[in-house]
Amino acid sequence: MEFELDTGNTAWLITASSLVLLMTPGLAFFYGGMVRGKSVLNMMMMSFASMGVAGLIWVVYGYGLAFGPDIAGFIGNPAGLIGLTIDNAASPTTAMGIPGLVFAGFQATFAIITVALISGAIADRVKFGTWIVFSAIWVTVVYAPLAHWVWGGGMFGADGWLASALSLPIDFAGGTVVHINAGAAALALALVIGKRKGFGTEAMRPHNLPFVMLGAALLWFGWFGFNAGSELAADGTAGRAWVNTLVATSVAMLAWMVTEKFRDGAATSLGAASGVVAGLVAITPAAGTVDSWGAIVIGLVAGVLCSLAVGLKYKFGYDDSLDVVGVHLVGGLVGTILIGFFATNGRYDSFYFEGSLNGLFYGGGVTQLLTQIVAALVAVVYSFVLTYIIGLALKATLGWRVSEEAEVSGIDLAVHGETAYENSGSTITEVR
Repeated sequence: MEFELDTGNTAWLITASSLVLLMTPGLAFFYGGMVRGKSVLNMMMMSFASMGVAGLIWVVYGYGLAFGPDIAGFIGNPAGLIGLTIDNAASPTTAMGIPGLVFAGFQATFAIITVALISGAIADRVKFGTWIVFSAIWVTVVYAPLAHWVWGGGMFGADGWLASALSLPIDFAGGTVVHINAGAAALALALVIGKRKGFGTEAMRPHNLPFVMLGAALLWFGWFGFNAGSELAADGTAGRAWVNTLVATSVAMLAWMVTEKFRDGAATSLGAASGVVAGLVAITPAAGTVDSWGAIVIGLVAGVLCSLAVGLKYKFGYDDSLDVVGVHLVGGLVGTILIGFFATNGRYDSFYFEGSLNGLFYGGGVTQLLTQIVAALVAVVYSFVLTYIIGLALKATLGWRVSEEAEVSGIDLAVHGETAYENSGSTITEVR
């Protein structure tokens, strides 16, 4: 196909890419505010390091693994795409008039934030160097294959086994690839690394709630690029995704605060910010394929269930420091599965498929619901198992935990040689 530039679509995708990239510094503020003051810089650095590691890998070979020619439905062939040497006429976005390089940049921002999301589960206790190595391995062997399955024409694509057996799984902007993936990985790492010293016996309250709310605001702002940009066109479906991102998030925030009020007696700023993120997570896979009523229900269910799910770590004894499992895994599952009930656009567009897919409540029967459940479960199992193996390998080689002294006295000074607030006289020396 001959390439003809569409300046409107290209300009929108460059803008959307910039919005999505902003989400990772936003996440740094969100996570940084939630930890204690002695580890805020380390928490924020884990997000920034994800930008460096995943950004470099994506340009060198990651894009090729995700979007190169299909190999057995599992992975793409990066040959010919090393360093993003992309022929626009052969790009997945040729029909939209978007240069392949612009699409690759957009996808890079997704890989970056997915890695960064995981860091919230292991706050306050891990070696920064081990996190860097983990990020490089994880984006290569976990993120890139799953992105290929869903968006690169792999096993979850139109020609894959799931579409042949049931239907094409819908993931408009990353419910499986980003949020279920990151949430399952977060659970695996939390189990491998173990609990923070004092978990369950001492208060570990957020040190800066204005940071948390600022981070949530930046995430919400950037998420309009995340969801509406995933249409890859400046059209009505992008507008639908934008509106759904607004309404589902609004409802989830309210639902979380109401749940908090009944459970704990007060609606908190932390709860409001967490509800925002829960709504954003849940609407992501459904943003372009449900109507406003579907978005409202998705936001409502996500706000309530995620608010309740964050307490599971105390019941089951795993230390998911900043509730990545409760928000991203549970929220991702909510949004992905509820598509099977509420998909109603009558079509689902991607660069490799266009067809009519409707949920149970809109005349589609149970087929789409079953498809969504299977896709979600496969994503959970793949991400959890591979991440657990990677985590164990790094535990046996580089080691994950900082010293107990560093963890207690302050990981910022011990690992980075600096503090966010000049109120510590500690001189701990730690292997970095």
